[in-house]
Amino acid sequence: MTERIVSVFDTCFSSPDGLNTRLMGGFEEPYYRPASENGASWHQVEFTRDYPASALHEAAHWCVAGESRRKLPDYGYWYAPDGRSSAQQAEFERVEVKPQALEWVFARACGLKFRVSADNLDAGLGPSAVFKRDIWQQVQNYCRDGLPSRARQFAGALARACAQPEPFLAEHYRLEDLG
Repeated sequence: MTERIVSVFDTCFSSPDGLNTRLMGGFEEPYYRPASENGASWHQVEFTRDYPASALHEAAHWCVAGESRRKLPDYGYWYAPDGRSSAQQAEFERVEVKPQALEWVFARACGLKFRVSADNLDAGLGPSAVFKRDIWQQVQNYCRDGLPSRARQFAGALARACAQPEPFLAEHYRLEDLG
């Protein structure tokens, strides 16, 4: 499945005349490298090992990042590693709503199950009920108002490549599915 995700992303976005961005797996940690940093002629979205969820999550971050952020290493974001405090976790959840909502849409487009990531195992803090509700609400908003253009293009292409129905219907997403 991971190879298909990479292939679809690259078909959509790797053209040098377009966004010139490639999705690449096999890394210990996810990271975004603009062409100015990676020594290549393209921008690189890196995901962990060969994990489909990591590929979809990192593609979602790329789809959320605006043009100026896509010029910065790792989009210029802060990242506190596993073991965040409660305050850091709350900030993590605030900034992760849109990427995780898009990841859910992408997972549905692939026929994969989506799992909310709190990304803070050492602190024993799983995803909060508010975080889950916010992700669900963001997906509902995306289905009603439309996804950002790159995300819509990618989700539609994934659905076609994976022989799945269009993933843009709100009734496909239920809050109780988030556990």
